[in-house]
Amino acid sequence: MMSKTRPRRCLRIPSSPFGHNRAIHTRPHVFGPATHTRQRPRLPLIYPTQPGGTLVRPRARTIFIQTENTPNTDALKFLPNHRILPKDLSSQFIEYLSPRSTLAAPHPSPLASRLLNIDGITSVFYGPDFITVTKASDTTWAHLKPEVFSLITEAVASGEQIVNTLDNQSTDNGQTTGGRDTLVYDENDIEVVGMIKELLETRIRPSIQEDGGDIEFRGFQNGIVLLKLRGACRTCDSSTVTLKNGIENMLMHYVSALSLDVPGLLANGAEQIDEVKGVTQVLDQEEEIAMQEFAKFEEKLKEKKSS
Repeated sequence: MMSKTRPRRCLRIPSSPFGHNRAIHTRPHVFGPATHTRQRPRLPLIYPTQPGGTLVRPRARTIFIQTENTPNTDALKFLPNHRILPKDLSSQFIEYLSPRSTLAAPHPSPLASRLLNIDGITSVFYGPDFITVTKASDTTWAHLKPEVFSLITEAVASGEQIVNTLDNQSTDNGQTTGGRDTLVYDENDIEVVGMIKELLETRIRPSIQEDGGDIEFRGFQNGIVLLKLRGACRTCDSSTVTLKNGIENMLMHYVSALSLDVPGLLANGAEQIDEVKGVTQVLDQEEEIAMQEFAKFEEKLKEKKSS
């Protein structure tokens, strides 16, 4: 009587610590007592070592980007746990107001270019370690936020240079930089201006940067402090309240005790300045034109309603 044999079987067992398998074949045997096939034992993973025997294990880069709301409902603040502005940049911010500005000197930015190419995004603001993205009021973050988040994550994870620097210093294409930080002490400043700058730098700027913006000092004329809000604060509906109830009250409180002779102003025939009388925001030329056009549009709407 012929004995029955089992067919040859192919087993795959690990043969290296890197997950590669090799095939082995078992011998056919007659039905009867079970026989066992010896298998090569699994070898431990072996990592390369540095001189001295220190193990070098592969490391995965972790990207964690936090998103914060701002007082401006049309602006979101992104904190990628990564420095945004170059360390050698004298300004505390860069603001891009058009796609063309992201390609222009002196600080083109590929990331800002991609963000402003998203339909509905109107401006991109870079702080030292955060990015503020502003949208049009007729769009929703539910549609824009995932794409913005994805682009920022991709740029940070790839190690891409967020801001480049070119020799050309022209800023006529909608790109705004503070140049030299306007709040830095200047030896040519009069005493009252030095105190105003110090208060803005230590008391005001941290709060405004926390809200996704920044502030510029534009001058001090006849007791009026001229300022410019940037980032999320630039288009915020509550910016007037911030200027009047916050900044103005603080400056008037701390500087009102000064009674100083201001040579620069007296030389121009102005009266002696002894205190801060108020705060006003300076508008750029583009903003003034936009406000004029908006005023004309409102007048036309009123005429249509009255007729």
